[in-house]
Amino acid sequence: MQLSRTPGSPPAVAGLVLAAGAGRRYGRPKALVHHRGSLLVEHAVRTLVGAGCSPALVVLGAAADRVRADADLSAARVVGNPRWATGLGSSLRVGLRALAGTEAVAVVVLLVDMPGVSAEAVRRVAAGATPACLATAGYGPGRRGHPVLLGREHWAGVCACAVGDSGAGGYLRQRLDRVRIVPCADVADDADLDVPPAAPAAATPTAADGLAPAATPTSATGSAAADGRPGRG
Repeated sequence: MQLSRTPGSPPAVAGLVLAAGAGRRYGRPKALVHHRGSLLVEHAVRTLVGAGCSPALVVLGAAADRVRADADLSAARVVGNPRWATGLGSSLRVGLRALAGTEAVAVVVLLVDMPGVSAEAVRRVAAGATPACLATAGYGPGRRGHPVLLGREHWAGVCACAVGDSGAGGYLRQRLDRVRIVPCADVADDADLDVPPAAPAAATPTAADGLAPAATPTSATGSAAADGRPGRG
């Protein structure tokens, strides 16, 4: 799909939500997880669209038919990844290739399981985007993660590196001197919903029981945030 841009308007920055995973650790596809009144995939789309990303694109895989039926994705273009089970890398490749026919100079990539990422964080990371730029959100010393901005000139290289459960992280690590780190800790939370919320305290084993505490959502730090992990959206 080729989009036209009004002469004199700012360069288009696309938005890409990776939402194809089966959510093995969570117990169901995260695109279908309800969080604060809406599905995670709906929230991610609203975040990108609210930040001005155009076009916004969602990659679906596991339970794609149900996600299409249950979620309001009318503000985004939806594409399917038939090879979603091979890992996050295939979904990133599908998304970037689908955007190749647009006029977007760059794309902001967002994982479906990070509802704490705000539209303001996306705007900050996307500011001043050019085809040559690379940027990630910064959440403190040595801690970087999504949203990630990939200039168009890098899409082919990212696709070549995105295999298995590796996303853009390997590509970015090879070019750290070119990656702009954008402080976002004051406007966003980089925690990902890796597992379901812990049970109420009364039903949760404690250290006194001789059992380990229940798992809680983890925070995506360092290059792992750009890579993705097995079972993620």
